Amino acid sequence: MVESWSGNWWALALRAAAAILLGLLAFAIPGITLAAIVLLFGVYAIVDGIFALVAAVRGIRRHERWGGMMLEGIAGLIAGVIVLFWPAIGALTLAFIIAGWALVTGVLEITAAVQLRKVIKGEWMLLLAGVLSIALGILVAFFPAAGVVLLVWLVGAYALADGVVMLTLATRLRRWTKAQP
Repeated sequence: MVESWSGNWWALALRAAAAILLGLLAFAIPGITLAAIVLLFGVYAIVDGIFALVAAVRGIRRHERWGGMMLEGIAGLIAGVIVLFWPAIGALTLAFIIAGWALVTGVLEITAAVQLRKVIKGEWMLLLAGVLSIALGILVAFFPAAGVVLLVWLVGAYALADGVVMLTLATRLRRWTKAQP
């Protein structure tokens, strides 16, 4: 498990960079149209899902636990494909897709953090990322009709916070990997 995370610190850093970029775009262009929101989220969810699947495949090759990462990757791909292939689904449906994706991702990140706590320091960052994901999922699920701009800001705030936390974790994992004999 640890090797699948530490050996893929660069994939985690790329996921973080994609999240930070999405967050910055969401705040820089708050009047963005629903089509652009759909496109941004769909692409982000697919990229995030692909990197999670890469980590899962590497875990399989190393005979480590890989199921959670595989589920996270599949959830990201499914959410991204649905959003990209049905762009006219509307803000309400998009809100529930984002909520479901964030809840699944959050639970899986918390599970991974619990497993990593025995091996490295700083696993609380992944736990925090999971809590942020679940918080986003709950907020969006309970307030789905809040409006497109509010949805953009919620996703933007989540993406920025999650991206910074994941980038910090990637940096620590890189340092830990280099310190190993």
